[in-house]
Amino acid sequence: MGGEYGQIKKDLKNIEVRAAFCFPDVYEIGMSNLGVKILYGLYNTLDFVWCERCFAPWPDMEAQMRARKLPLYALESGDALDQFDILAFSLSYELSYTNLLNMLDLAGVPLFASQREGLAQLVIAGGCCAVNPEPLAEFVDVFLLGDGEEESVEFLQLYRDAKARGLSKDEFLLLAAQRIRGVYVPSLYTAHYNEAGDFAGLRAAPGAPETVEKRAVDDLDAMYFPQRVVVPSTQVVHDRIMLEVMRGCMRGCRFCQAGHAYRPIREKSPQTLFQQAKALAEYTGYDEISLTSLSTTDYTRLDELLKLLEPYCREKHISVALPSQRADAFNEDLVQQLEKMRRTGLTFAVEAGTQRLRDVINKNIREEDIFNACRIAFSHGWNSVKLYFMMGLPTETDEDLDGIARISRTVVELWRQYSSNKKRPVRVSTSVAVFVPKPCSPFQWEAQDSMAEILRKQEYLKSIMKIKNVDFSWHDPYISVLEGALARGDRRLGAVLYEAWRRGCKFDGWDDQLNREGWDAAFEACGLTREYYAARERSFEEALPWDHIFHGVTREYMQRQAGLARAGIASPDCRSGGCSACGASCLIERGVCDV
Repeated sequence: MGGEYGQIKKDLKNIEVRAAFCFPDVYEIGMSNLGVKILYGLYNTLDFVWCERCFAPWPDMEAQMRARKLPLYALESGDALDQFDILAFSLSYELSYTNLLNMLDLAGVPLFASQREGLAQLVIAGGCCAVNPEPLAEFVDVFLLGDGEEESVEFLQLYRDAKARGLSKDEFLLLAAQRIRGVYVPSLYTAHYNEAGDFAGLRAAPGAPETVEKRAVDDLDAMYFPQRVVVPSTQVVHDRIMLEVMRGCMRGCRFCQAGHAYRPIREKSPQTLFQQAKALAEYTGYDEISLTSLSTTDYTRLDELLKLLEPYCREKHISVALPSQRADAFNEDLVQQLEKMRRTGLTFAVEAGTQRLRDVINKNIREEDIFNACRIAFSHGWNSVKLYFMMGLPTETDEDLDGIARISRTVVELWRQYSSNKKRPVRVSTSVAVFVPKPCSPFQWEAQDSMAEILRKQEYLKSIMKIKNVDFSWHDPYISVLEGALARGDRRLGAVLYEAWRRGCKFDGWDDQLNREGWDAAFEACGLTREYYAARERSFEEALPWDHIFHGVTREYMQRQAGLARAGIASPDCRSGGCSACGASCLIERGVCDV
């Protein structure tokens, strides 16, 4: 509905570029996304730009809009999206791709980039799914790769200039690809396939760069971060202040796309974070601050930051949450700091049930670390712990699955032995996701388990996870295999996406909305299968659809890590073992990561 506290409205008489920041999922999820908050504020710092927000309407709302011929509109002005210069989509989940198509159609905007002429209705996209942009290449005009804070400003300034000069769309797109690092224009590249039908590479048009290098902000302290954000009028998924303490990750878990794609490692200073926290708390009235990053307990100045926050948060009755803790970094000192503020839940990402498999995936924690962290938590009054695991990891056996049950059972026993608060029973929430091989990770060549094998393993887990005080949850295998196909797809999946959308597929990541029949029919109509993309192991010699993009981690490094995984050998993190020569340090001026 719009009208929230903190929304930004501008006078159109003074605006040269209208942008709509579009999130291809519901409002409650989109308004919880930190990237949306950052870029919405950043766009609006430019006096010639007015950026508004738009989210995907739930099917009942969409039905009413289509029945009344109401086009999809931006929240701040209520104007239809087809009146905007730029439609900027944030891509955080592969299963939101059909929502992007549906939003364009609901707005009356042509779906295919080739059908949109002129500079108006330019569709751009970024976010973690842009690591492999190829499935959306037919629909998106421009991908902004990597950190968007500097790149977006340069792009908007160039767009304003091109609009004033009357450049054609093709002229502007080539200019943007040549002048702005991190800009990828799919229409400037042609995909090729070999006789067997496998992807064989992309050929760049004259003047287009052969390799597109992602953008990385050098100094996070100097980087734009909003001091004010829109406060939703209704409850959203993450209804709190999100304070980004660092980018990148030093750990090198081999399954983790984000841990590699967001390198190099950079930190904010505690002083900058404290000032940002105060400004946001005073503006929004939120009573919880979440210290966000890929691994917040690896932030080198966490103790200093917590000491800065503690007196202010205690006075204002504000809790401080660490979304996911490293078990080997959870200690008495950290607990004592957290105890001084309002208590929040604890989550430990264990990932695998045995040390052998944790070595394969390079998850450098031991069972002793997990049990010691739980022992400390329970002795300080915590009664609930969340444990995250994966199944279907490379080389996994049923013995590794047995380890998930054994660790869960042991955690319950530790509560019985060490709890200082037995007024309420312990709750151990064990969640087991399905491994999805992702681009820009050392496991990008691995095969995903077949549907039949995933189902077998899930049934086995259900039989051994009937443990008192343990809540066991798992992921829908169909969704996981579909995610695997879209994550590693080439441009041919564009036809599948279009056909699936045409058959009514949308909100594919929601269990109650998933249209399995529509997706099966779409793959069949296009002569492709999910298994070809998801369940097929690739060789190191095979061309990958994202090879033309440098995300900061070299192919040589990832092949080296994949080889170590197959040998069952773990490698040290960047801090304890020194530089791992992944290649990411070349993306920032200092030439070294903040480890």
